[in-house]
Amino acid sequence: MALKPVVLALSRSGEATAHRVAAAIGAQVHGRDGRVEKADAFFPNALDHARDLFAAGVPIVGVCASGILIRAVAPLLSDKTTEPPVVSVSDDGGVVVPLLGGHRGANRLARQIAGALGGDAAVTTAGDVAIGVALDEPPAGYRLHNPEDAKGVMAALLAGGGVTFTDEELFDVTLPEGGDVEILVTEAASEGNASKLVYHPQRFTLGLGCARNADTEEMWEHVQGALHAADVAPGAVACVASIDLKADEPAIIAVAARLGVPLRVFTAAELEAEAGRLANPSEVVFAEVGCHGVSEGAALAAAGSDAELSVAKSKTANTTCALARSDDPIVNMRGRARGTLSIVGIGPGQATWRTPEVSKLVSEAEELVGYGLYIDLLGPLAIGKERSDFPLGGEEDRCRYALEQAGKGKNVALVCSGDAGIYAMGALVFELLDRGPDQMGVSDAARRVEVICSPGVSALQGAAARAGAPLGHDFCAISLSDLLTPREDIVKRLNAAAEGDFVIAFYNPVSMRRRTLLAEARDILLQHRPADTPVMLASSLGRPEEHVRYRRLDELQVDEVDMLTVVLVGSSHSRLAQLGTGPRMYTPRGYARKIDGDLAG
Repeated sequence: MALKPVVLALSRSGEATAHRVAAAIGAQVHGRDGRVEKADAFFPNALDHARDLFAAGVPIVGVCASGILIRAVAPLLSDKTTEPPVVSVSDDGGVVVPLLGGHRGANRLARQIAGALGGDAAVTTAGDVAIGVALDEPPAGYRLHNPEDAKGVMAALLAGGGVTFTDEELFDVTLPEGGDVEILVTEAASEGNASKLVYHPQRFTLGLGCARNADTEEMWEHVQGALHAADVAPGAVACVASIDLKADEPAIIAVAARLGVPLRVFTAAELEAEAGRLANPSEVVFAEVGCHGVSEGAALAAAGSDAELSVAKSKTANTTCALARSDDPIVNMRGRARGTLSIVGIGPGQATWRTPEVSKLVSEAEELVGYGLYIDLLGPLAIGKERSDFPLGGEEDRCRYALEQAGKGKNVALVCSGDAGIYAMGALVFELLDRGPDQMGVSDAARRVEVICSPGVSALQGAAARAGAPLGHDFCAISLSDLLTPREDIVKRLNAAAEGDFVIAFYNPVSMRRRTLLAEARDILLQHRPADTPVMLASSLGRPEEHVRYRRLDELQVDEVDMLTVVLVGSSHSRLAQLGTGPRMYTPRGYARKIDGDLAG
């Protein structure tokens, strides 16, 4: 899914221009807090915010000096083929400069903005300057078969060469004619080279069906054979399509991934609407899934009402395949997506502790689901998105809702603090997916969604980083909440961890009504490790109200711990190093003993 640009307004002098840009390109305005009066969202630090957007793959238009954007994203630069567009605009709108992403739409975006503002687009990409087009960025609905050769072809044109078009002219600019450079637009498979670029119009839809858990290679070989027999290049396929019952079929998903195209699915009723156009209607298929044809019906439904079946259904032992062709390249996809649920951990809340992958998944999501405070901590990344807030205590309802929304074909992010797989919603999502229909599980559609788990900075890691290195040797985490775990099980784990001399991170140490287990844990640990064992209490990690302090194990008091506190108890080997800036907690790995042993030897 292409992400919409965000326009950054950093000052009052550029605020009006930022809103004009946003109106021209259909974007939101994010404004610097205290410097801008009106915006869709506000941010405190321009460098951090621009860096966060860039890491998430969001195109950025900054109404500011180019240097601000350059300094913000410079640490993240790595691959020009994947980096999002970054464009700077002068406060008066007179100059528009595409800084990054010239081959991913930045030049086009700059020209669009300049046209709306009556300014000049300072495009410096050689191809765009000389001939007004980037050859590795074809129009929507076309795919370049050999992008690795585009640079050489462009160099040949810049050196005075000309172009010979085969089949059709592709670009909306006049290229120099004649010469040794060939631009071939074809549906058929063709190899390009350093003087020949091959573009495929994506007019075909590939309809697939298969037996449950069909062999992935059997399906792929079938597809390759069908495309070869029809003389259709893989790059001419716009999407893979099937019935929604097959949304989670590994063989079908693998074909879409190998072709690099979307997977679109349809209900049985939607496929049955194509029954009159099928070449091979089947009563057997109708009795099984409710439509007279899966592969042919899906191909036709995806290609549109004016399309025709170009390759009728073919079969292997476990797979079926069909092709439909539209007169025009397919840009707007029909049907619905498989649906995606991203289970994301946003860390303690501050943007600098949120991973770029999490930011990207949040940016791509259509709907955010979670405890309201956690969604609020996303700041501007959450602005403009549909959101569904759930209270504390509604965890199962929260996860079930997120799965069911994804089951409708939506891209949903389930937002958790810390790491989503550590005392958070990840386990509950998979528990719901694992339950049967009679165990209050989820619908069949929800079971077929793609589930992505992205790691975050857990409270355990955040506390350890603030302390120093208390997790330098073996450690464990124990939740002291007995809401879901029997108290006797918690006590059993406390005794085992105490005897094993682990560094222990206590999650959920206390609540308003639960005040005794932490004291009981302290007393159990004192039976196995020294009274002066260091204990770290870390509250509101990564937030302005963060509070870190140290205590001896025998002086740990329950009343100074709350629900936002992580308690880290050292092992018998953990130490507090008294430094000029204050104490730092660490647990030796044993290197000193090894060095002493080596010296003695």
